[in-house]
Parts: sequence; structure tokens; C-alpha cells
Amino acid sequence: MCLNSSVRQDQHATDVFIGWKTTHGFFAWMGGFMLYVNGKPRATLTSDELRHFVCVGSVDMPVISEAEIEDRSKGDGLSKGIALLQLAWFVTQLVARHVQNLPITLLEIDTLAVAALTCVAYGMWWKKPKDVGCPYIVHWKAQHRPSQLTYDTENFHSLVVGSLDRLIYPFTSLMGIGASVSPHAARFRRVPSLGGYSNHYNATSVRFIGCFSGMVFGAIHCLGWNYLFQRPTEHMLWRAASLGIASAPGLLFLYIEYWIGWRDSRVGRYIIMFVALITSFVYIAARVTLIVLIMLSLRSLPLGAYETVAWTQFIPHL
Repeated sequence: MCLNSSVRQDQHATDVFIGWKTTHGFFAWMGGFMLYVNGKPRATLTSDELRHFVCVGSVDMPVISEAEIEDRSKGDGLSKGIALLQLAWFVTQLVARHVQNLPITLLEIDTLAVAALTCVAYGMWWKKPKDVGCPYIVHWKAQHRPSQLTYDTENFHSLVVGSLDRLIYPFTSLMGIGASVSPHAARFRRVPSLGGYSNHYNATSVRFIGCFSGMVFGAIHCLGWNYLFQRPTEHMLWRAASLGIASAPGLLFLYIEYWIGWRDSRVGRYIIMFVALITSFVYIAARVTLIVLIMLSLRSLPLGAYETVAWTQFIPHL
């Protein structure tokens, strides 16, 4: 009986939300809908809570167009397009310098790696609203008041568990490791920048994309494998740090997947968490090492680094 009721609710939800687009999904996942009870704000709704309340008829289906959501966003296609054009121009210059046998500095290699991550972020979040401060109001129409909500301000003190959790909650939310709530968003009833407050979705693909992007970030730094450093020690540190960044995300992905599958085992959970912390420390240490080496390389750059690309070799009569 309960199974049939659940199936009917899922079918009803599919029919009701069928007109929504990717932007609506991002907006709901960000917590863009605020629940009002008796004319007063109660809490920001998560996507699961909104879906449930609409299915049972406790709230009306939100009527908001994609254009309205984009109007609330602080970013648009023009700003994103300009940023991507700048990245494309930078990559074009690096390719041209390589073709003309001009040296490429470590700073340019690091910028190329950051540009690659930026392209991944823009590709995955192109339809995601940016920095929405004003949520869409949803009024409660059922007789009984709603029970405990994820972003309920009445339970705000139970959300604030420590300064460490405030620092790591964006990373755990993005990685899909655990359900985390932003204390700042709960206190000021703002739309949280990150989702991740649902444990009912398959986050393996999210973790894979994040860890794979980290591996690509490290692999791009391997382009400086044969760079002419002033000291052999710096050369070896660059190679080791590049390999560390390229391999640590892959190991972290395996550790997290193993930890989720064996989280009921107490000993295994602590072992995997310890290994994950060590892997994270290696990644951070390697990243800091690369930044220091990049700064040191600016002491004495190759003479060709100051030369510009001769575009007339590619485009005559320019």
C-alpha cells in the first residue's frame, strides 16, 4: 500500500515538475525557495522538501520562469562568454609560443591548469544562478504546521557545531560526502551557494568529475617536467609535486568510495578517514610547493620569455 502511494507521488511529481528546466533544478538545489508559514518566513526549502510538499499539496507549485531566475542571478551569458574568450586567447598564445619555440614560464603553465578547471566549472554550472540573495516565497497552506526542516531557524543552534565544520562544509557538500547545512544561510535566510544537503542522490559522478579535474590539474603541471630550474632540488620538487597533485585525487576518490561502502565498519571507517586526510595533506603540500617554486622562478626568467608572438608568421599582412 505504502509502495503504491510512493509510486503515485513520484509520478505526480514528474508530471508537476515536467516544465522545469536545468536552471530551475539548480535554483531548487541551491535552496532558492523560502517557506512562509502564517505570513512569516520559516526556512529555506531543500529540493527534496519542496518536492514532497508539492506532491502532498501542502504548498502550491512555484510558478517562476527561467527568465525570472536568471534575472535574480548576478551572472549572465555575456560575462561568462567574455571570460571564456579571455581563456581561449590565453591558450592560443601559449600554443603559438610553443610553435615558435618561445619559452613558456611556470606561471603560464599554472595559469593554463587553472584555466582548464575554469572551463570545467563553466561547463557544469553554465545554467546555475550566481549569488542569488532573494529567494522565491512559497506559502504554507496545510492545516498542520510543518515538522523539522533542514534549514529551520528554530533548530539553528543545533546546526552550528564548530568552526571546523564551518570551514569544511563547502568541500563535503561539493564532494557529496555528507549532508551539510550552511550556518550563514540558515541564520540570514539566504540562498546557499552550494547544495549537498541531501544524502539520497548518487554523488559518485560528482566525486569522479571533481577528482578527475584535480588529476588533470596536476597533469598539466607536468608540462614543466623539463623546465630549466636554477637548482636541481627545485627541479625534483616540481616533478614530485606535479605527480603528487596528479595522483592524490585519484587515490582520494577510491578512498571515499571505499569509505561509503564500508562506513558501517568502525575500524575500516577510521582507517579510510586517516588515509584520506593524509592524501589531502599531500595534495595541499604539493600545491603550496608549486606556488613557491613559481615565485622563485620569477627571479631569473629565460630571455625568450619577454618576446611576444610574431603573429605575421601565422596570419600574413596582419
